[in-house]
Amino acid sequence: MDSSAVDTWKLVSLSGLPVWALWTLGVAVVVAAVLACLGVAKESIAARKWSLWILRILAAVAAIFFLIEPGLRKVQVARVKNRVAVLVDRSASMTFPVAVGEKSRSAAVAESLNALTPQMEAMKDRFAFELIGFDPELSPTSVKSIESDPARGGKTDLLSTLRSLKASEGTSARKLSGVIVFSDGADNGELAQGLNGRAKQVLQDFGVPVSTVAVGQGGLKDLAIDNIKVDDFAFVRNSITAEVEVRARGFSNQATQAVLRREGRVVASAPIRFASDDDVQVAKFTFAPDQTGRFVYTVSVPVFQDEAVTENNSRAFTLKVIRDRVRVLLVAGRPSWDERFLRGLLKQDANVELISFYILRNTPDDPMVGQDELSLIPFPRDEIFSEKVHTFDLLAILNFNNDDPSISLGQYEDSIKQYLLNGGALAYVGGDRTFGDARFTSFGDVLPVTSAGTSDPTPFKVRLTPEGARHPITALGTGSQSTEAAWEALPPIPGMNTVRARQGATVLLDNPFSLVDGKNAPVLSIWDYGRGRVMALTTDGAWSWAFTSHSAGAQTRVFERFWSNAVRWLVRDPELTAMSVTADSPTVEPGKPVGISAVARSSDFQPAAGAQVTIELISADDGQVVAHQTVAAAADGTAHVEFPSPPAGPYKIVGKATAGEKVLGEMSDAVAVRASGPELADARVNAGLLEEIAKATKGTFFDSPSFSLSDVPFKEPPLVEVGRSRDQPLWDRWYWLVLMVVIMGAEWALRRRFGYI
Repeated sequence: MDSSAVDTWKLVSLSGLPVWALWTLGVAVVVAAVLACLGVAKESIAARKWSLWILRILAAVAAIFFLIEPGLRKVQVARVKNRVAVLVDRSASMTFPVAVGEKSRSAAVAESLNALTPQMEAMKDRFAFELIGFDPELSPTSVKSIESDPARGGKTDLLSTLRSLKASEGTSARKLSGVIVFSDGADNGELAQGLNGRAKQVLQDFGVPVSTVAVGQGGLKDLAIDNIKVDDFAFVRNSITAEVEVRARGFSNQATQAVLRREGRVVASAPIRFASDDDVQVAKFTFAPDQTGRFVYTVSVPVFQDEAVTENNSRAFTLKVIRDRVRVLLVAGRPSWDERFLRGLLKQDANVELISFYILRNTPDDPMVGQDELSLIPFPRDEIFSEKVHTFDLLAILNFNNDDPSISLGQYEDSIKQYLLNGGALAYVGGDRTFGDARFTSFGDVLPVTSAGTSDPTPFKVRLTPEGARHPITALGTGSQSTEAAWEALPPIPGMNTVRARQGATVLLDNPFSLVDGKNAPVLSIWDYGRGRVMALTTDGAWSWAFTSHSAGAQTRVFERFWSNAVRWLVRDPELTAMSVTADSPTVEPGKPVGISAVARSSDFQPAAGAQVTIELISADDGQVVAHQTVAAAADGTAHVEFPSPPAGPYKIVGKATAGEKVLGEMSDAVAVRASGPELADARVNAGLLEEIAKATKGTFFDSPSFSLSDVPFKEPPLVEVGRSRDQPLWDRWYWLVLMVVIMGAEWALRRRFGYI
């Protein structure tokens, strides 16, 4: 036992009767006493009535006394020694000075702990003081370690630290009696925005008083980039605005300038003037990126003399610049559900500029109807397919009948072929008016399939091929298994056009119940045509995927996901190229390695196992190669490299995949290595947060490390019994029996005198 044992006495019942019997008999005695008192309630003389009442109540008390058989139990007890956790902030902000020109905050904590050591020794019979550092992980520390080892933690999360401490109580033989926290309160975790309702409730339920000690003073001079608000992506040649919050302490009525650079080149600048010694001003930069890709932008402010920290005077961020809205031409042979759903999807996509035409009726439907009445407006075939076709990123042709010369696109076959050879994209969708022998000639050369007979109206569920399981168009999940499950869950589609795949085409979806030349009939096929890409979907029933997901309230949005993937692949979205390279994080904290993931694929998007993947890390400021590695791609085409932390600044990542002499693809990305992490971004002392924590847990807040432990509230350790106990009866004394006889005799005598007997 932690403390020496002492003797103590306590009152107990020595009756051998069970508890329920004691309660039953006790209640019976009380009821009897009440009835006895009611028996003389009509006595007119108050002195007689009260005399009988008092004697009868005393008799009942005496009966209960002998019923419970009271006694004294002598026991040995000892006080259990509880623990007091002394938490010391070991995050990097504790290296800041307490005040201008003074010692560091960690040194001030060490001095305070040295001064408190005699007080801790005086209380060691009741409490075991444990010195624990947090950054935010908990680890034992010592005063010597605090003095000699600089604080390096990259984060302050006071709430998480207290949660971890409370959780450790279950593995400790000693319970917590109290917590003392030494910190500057510069929380950049859950309490970064203050003590909200949920966090406050957690602290109120903590069950142990947490006393907080603010380490550090105000008055430090510091200029810092506090926050950057900018979209994750921008459109090339379209203006975007970045709002930069600049915090200044000690710069009252001073002006400066914030500068925005892209990979070393000045993009924009903005003047700033601070109104007080603790002020935040917003600098707005409006600029228009002129290239697609991912770029690193850096915002900086000048470094002034006597600043507490200079690393936070600049901050980098990455911006993905994509092409302007994708221009899509949608041409449908007639109104249909498939056309309606696809047109609605493309119209609501902010990244798509849609131009659509659909034919209301063909001339063979009613020869009496003139050509001008075949569509809502005249179909400008010549203008679109002869003059403007190159201005579109994608041609989507749905269920179009090329038999009718009034609307046929056959005469534009050469123009469309040239469009594809130059890098265009074509999505050709089936239906009852397309993919037939006579209607097929206009696009026969450019499509990855050829006609194999009449349409099959039998409903069926599409099946994902092995190639489709790995292709970005049919990727509906986060992996092959979830993608396969998503396709299997789809409802049947009402029939398809019967076709066969051309040599060199890749089939992503097929009909498992229909054979063509001994192979399953293709439903979705793709291939490259020159520099362009072509997709053939041999059904106009894909709209049912959208209808089912919406009606069931599902969140998969299969129809939307499928067409979004298809459009991105057809227009060669950089993220869907044969080679992809991506930084694990676009922004890297100082001292952390730069991780880069790459995926190499062959031209049919199958994994390029064993391909040589070369990754270069290049300084965006001067173009120098900082580091490079060459690794072999794994069986799934993936590769990962990690470079040691480079100096702060913007960097380009260039990846290249080769198989022998053949270059599979190249791609670039960007990463920003920060000059300062969250801990060094702000030199303030958040005493208000520490005070709120102490108040919520019924602890005490101290505004400096100079305090006394006598002012710190602790929960007293409990007393526990040790050794054997000894009982000494009280009820078996002769005088108690005599007293009871006297009470009962006096009551009998008075009743006789008053005439009740």
